[in-house]
Amino acid sequence: MTRRDALAALSVAAAPLLASNASSDICYLRAVDMADAIRSKKLSAREVMAAHLKQINRVNPKVNAFVTLAAEEALMAQAAAADESLANGKWLGPLHGMPVGVKDLHETAGMRTTFGSPLHSDYIPDFDCRVVQREKAAGAIVVGKTNVPEFGLGSQTFNKVFGATRNPYDVTKTCGGSTGGGSVAMACGMVPLADGSDMGGSLRNPPNFCNIVGIRPSAGRVSNFPTKMGWFTLSVPGPVARNVTDCAFFLSVLAGYDHHSPISIDQPGAQFAQPLGRRDFKGVRVAMFKDLGLPWEPEVTSAVKAQRKVFESLGCIVEEAEPDFLDAEECFMTLRHWSSEASYGDLMATQGSQLNEYVHWHVEEGRKITGPQLSRIEVKRTALHQRMCAFLSKYEFFILPVNQVLPFDVNTHYPTEIAGVKMENYISWMKSAYYISITGAPAMSVPCGFSPGGLPIGVQIVGRHHDEWGLLQLGFAFEQATNTGARRPVVV
Repeated sequence: MTRRDALAALSVAAAPLLASNASSDICYLRAVDMADAIRSKKLSAREVMAAHLKQINRVNPKVNAFVTLAAEEALMAQAAAADESLANGKWLGPLHGMPVGVKDLHETAGMRTTFGSPLHSDYIPDFDCRVVQREKAAGAIVVGKTNVPEFGLGSQTFNKVFGATRNPYDVTKTCGGSTGGGSVAMACGMVPLADGSDMGGSLRNPPNFCNIVGIRPSAGRVSNFPTKMGWFTLSVPGPVARNVTDCAFFLSVLAGYDHHSPISIDQPGAQFAQPLGRRDFKGVRVAMFKDLGLPWEPEVTSAVKAQRKVFESLGCIVEEAEPDFLDAEECFMTLRHWSSEASYGDLMATQGSQLNEYVHWHVEEGRKITGPQLSRIEVKRTALHQRMCAFLSKYEFFILPVNQVLPFDVNTHYPTEIAGVKMENYISWMKSAYYISITGAPAMSVPCGFSPGGLPIGVQIVGRHHDEWGLLQLGFAFEQATNTGARRPVVV
């Protein structure tokens, strides 16, 4: 058997995607197949690492996804140690010897973590955050840090430290954010898995713009320790991947109870490593969005509404309906201002000149919030959550676009209008993502199509409270029926 035949045999699903050389073959294997190949010694961790380093060196200069990289010698030494461990009969875990990309908002011991801010351009933590701890405990090797907007604010990945990350399907366009670098690294085969986080859409919008998969888990599903705001539920860590199976596989590593987090869900992550294709969706009721009362670019809405026939082909009963999102805007923005003031307010007095306009705006607005206002926001958000629960009791899933526009010019900080409607602020163009965030429902982005100009479009699937498993199962069934994610970026 030739080397190419051996690689192709690892995964029927991956076989059509294999490129013309062994390095690219390895880089576009499914992560689950790569893990199996390493454990069965069909591939060594050194081969895997060398292939991905070659891909990073070749492609990263075109897109700027990785902004800090570990030394190649050190990475190859870690890969060799993983091979030696396996040779001695010790398996390090489900990510044994596999490279991962870490979002530059997540602290990594001994590796620069900048948060995309000049204030932290030389910061090297002496600890790993919980997400990175779990990756390493599963046997992963951290290759480097992926680019983010400053402090993760906004869904366009650029900052004064590293510049912009470019969309691999059209390098003149944005990749979204804030998990922009990680999503581009995934799309380009630079790593088999990458982590991220999501407040207003950051685990959904970049995958949507980059033709990959991302899931915003329920708050507490993946620990965000350490954090200043342990009870805060808007910002959640999670995975991005090239397919739903790998996304679930990575979630199985990242998820799990953490007593340091007061909102942690007391369930093991291993549940997400089960086979996804066992469910029959015949008779499952699914709601397809109308318009949410928002402006849209027509290519986005037409692409998502066209998926109705796909869900119906799976056996779903699809009806046009949507929840009542009354107060979603006010609740989300108030809590975003409030949490931003808590995070960055103390910096304003001493280092305000080095903080961008978004930080200034959020802090200033956060300081205007009164106690009675905050308590009434809590009441309104609770009512919104209850309406969402009632809606998802009738319909098990809700389908809508991830956000309201196609990938836009990389030099444009944010769209200022959509369909002639002026945007109120720098994130108003992604209300269709953050309306879901404020309800607390888990949601994921799965590739569903391309615009006439070749730009990716994802469908957003929203599930019931704490039902990531059902969400992943429907996402998998949809993915198998469409296979849109198989299309590779032009830069690769």
